[in-house]
Amino acid sequence: MRFTLLVILFLLLLSPTSFYGQSDQRIMLYDPQANASAQIDSVVTLAKAKGKHVLLQVGGNWCSWCIRFHNFCQNDARLDSILKADYILLKVNYSRENTNDEVMDRLDFPQRFGFPVFVVLDGEGNRLHTQDSGYLELEGSYDRNKVELFFRNWSHKALNPATYR
Repeated sequence: MRFTLLVILFLLLLSPTSFYGQSDQRIMLYDPQANASAQIDSVVTLAKAKGKHVLLQVGGNWCSWCIRFHNFCQNDARLDSILKADYILLKVNYSRENTNDEVMDRLDFPQRFGFPVFVVLDGEGNRLHTQDSGYLELEGSYDRNKVELFFRNWSHKALNPATYR
């Protein structure tokens, strides 16, 4: 009986849930079943109403760099603040289960850059910029200054001609 209990305990410790922790949200960043086209239309409407741009983070739950970027921004108060102030963020799934071909076509095939890839849309749904995330990296992580510059340079305020007068 004691041996059986030890074996069960050992197996529980090795389970993926134990390894990653039950509170780990990494596998839930992207929803392969979501209607990405409808979600984009919805966030574009919201962004227009709030005077913001849309930032699409295209990737999947399988993508370690996608998870890394999410955690990097969420754990950096300054980046998180800029992101929330200037953008409506939407994570768009790209995986074996759902490659969202119609959406990728609509966004001019951002997957060609690898993952994650970022697409900035204005309040009308027009694509303003596609960002290869490789240019935001530094030594196995992301570079805070590069990410901040990317966020600031493609914000609604930065692209408003009135700010340059």
